[in-house]
Amino acid sequence: MSNLKYTSLSYRDAGVDIDAGEALVEKIKPLAAKTMRPEVLTGIGGFGALFEISKKYNNPVLVSGTDGVGTKLRLAFDWNTHNTVGIDLVAMSVNDILVQGAEPLFFLDYFACGKLSVGIASDVISGISKGCEISGCSLIGGETAEMPGMYPIGEYDLAGFAVGIVEKSSIINGKYINVGDVVLGLESSGAHSNGYSLIRKIIERTNYKPDQDFYGKAFGDVVLAPTKIYAKSVLSVINKFGSSIKGLAHITGGGLLDNIPRVLNSNLAAKLYKNSWKMPSLFNWLQENGNVEDNEMYRVFNCGIGMVVIVPASDADLIMKEFSSMGENVHRIGEIVNKDHDMTSTYVV
Repeated sequence: MSNLKYTSLSYRDAGVDIDAGEALVEKIKPLAAKTMRPEVLTGIGGFGALFEISKKYNNPVLVSGTDGVGTKLRLAFDWNTHNTVGIDLVAMSVNDILVQGAEPLFFLDYFACGKLSVGIASDVISGISKGCEISGCSLIGGETAEMPGMYPIGEYDLAGFAVGIVEKSSIINGKYINVGDVVLGLESSGAHSNGYSLIRKIIERTNYKPDQDFYGKAFGDVVLAPTKIYAKSVLSVINKFGSSIKGLAHITGGGLLDNIPRVLNSNLAAKLYKNSWKMPSLFNWLQENGNVEDNEMYRVFNCGIGMVVIVPASDADLIMKEFSSMGENVHRIGEIVNKDHDMTSTYVV
């Protein structure tokens, strides 16, 4: 048996700083407090978060969604910009549950890194808190994991999930969508959180820098613009127009072509008119510098439309006016048609 004596080791020696973790929790608490709803029964720091379902629902159904930010994080690392990706994280889940008519209730996040930087983590979580405020949901809990050797210094990964609620009789599922219904499009704030592997490839090809001028704005600000959260405007319109909101589609991974069919019956297709909205400069730049074909653009990116709303033709103008009053830029981008056997479920003409 060896007589070697080893020096005493601590968790910090192994790369995990418990004190930094506790300091981060203290920074998070006031951020989370800004997002609290009356249904929250416990604050940040417990083993589990308690949330009471409001008595205003007769037959409540919980709707959940989970997502990350994808390779948009790579640009956040490279450009040292961490205060907006938290908004992206919230938006991707909240917008998903919104399409079934669900009001977002609460959100939980998971932040994993190799070595915890309280400053970077605080920036990220401040974005998560802001996203929750915009959504009207509570940041009810989360997990920060410091895992030495798993991630390079300065890098991290994000995941999160949202839970919302909807009256069972008010669930929006697209089953009442008919031929002749109108497809409305709510403008996006940019590329949101999709297609960034291709975006990064095109940036690498062009050697564009984040501080480079791009139509009067810094290129980095345009590329990293946080995902738009549609919760308040969409819920307001649902509350006012009820069953006239026949279908909603979050234009996320898969772009316009793959997401709209998710809310259509198999015998229907969405016919979109490309001249009915103006594609933002970022997407024109991506298409030109990547020599990306039209069909690929519509399948990879939102191309300026972040949320689709399908409504009866008779109500389209009133609903558009209501969205405009809520601050949304809305366009009449297409119509629902019969789908022929050789036709794709969404196509752009």
